[in-house]
Amino acid sequence: MIGMLGGEHPAERECSRAGCQRDAVSAIRWRNPKIHDEHRRKTWLACAEHIEYLRDFLEARSFPLEVISLDRLATNTPSDERQA
Repeated sequence: MIGMLGGEHPAERECSRAGCQRDAVSAIRWRNPKIHDEHRRKTWLACAEHIEYLRDFLEARSFPLEVISLDRLATNTPSDERQA
């Protein structure tokens, strides 16, 4: 749902909610335990309006997740982690 998070292009920090083009304020790191091992995480970005929607969508599927700030994401994301 998102591209690389380098900050060079405005779209790189857009909310991951379909159709939303607002700036993201948080990141949701999650995994589907049926297909991802313990160390694999996917990342969705969320604007203030859609953070609850995206979190609820993942929690309804019992996916482990954490919500972090974009600043923290930039310092804690392994370089080989792919974002979707």
